[in-house]
Amino acid sequence: MLHVKVHAANKHDTVAGCDVFEKALQKYPSLEGVCADAGYRKTMEEFVKGLNKTIEISARLSKEWTILAKRWVVERTLGWLNGYRRLSKDYEISLSSSENYVMIAHSMTLLSRLVKS
Repeated sequence: MLHVKVHAANKHDTVAGCDVFEKALQKYPSLEGVCADAGYRKTMEEFVKGLNKTIEISARLSKEWTILAKRWVVERTLGWLNGYRRLSKDYEISLSSSENYVMIAHSMTLLSRLVKS
């Protein structure tokens, strides 16, 4: 994960996605682009192109269920976080502590995978 943003439910993901991409770009200036699903098509696409970066929108390939390789990596990473009880509900009062617990859980996942190998 390059950056984590926890926000209220009344803020649309495309707007929050712009914030996340901007913060990730500040941390990693060599970042060339981003992949997103069709839900991020308008606002996020215009924002990323305005920064002279590339955005790859995954299009629906067929009406049947298929695995999209890049999206599977994202969904798998978020699935790993479901194993952490602290992240299962909104226990935190502040958004920053929620964001930090996501990063701690992700770091613990990466470290445990590193120890196993």
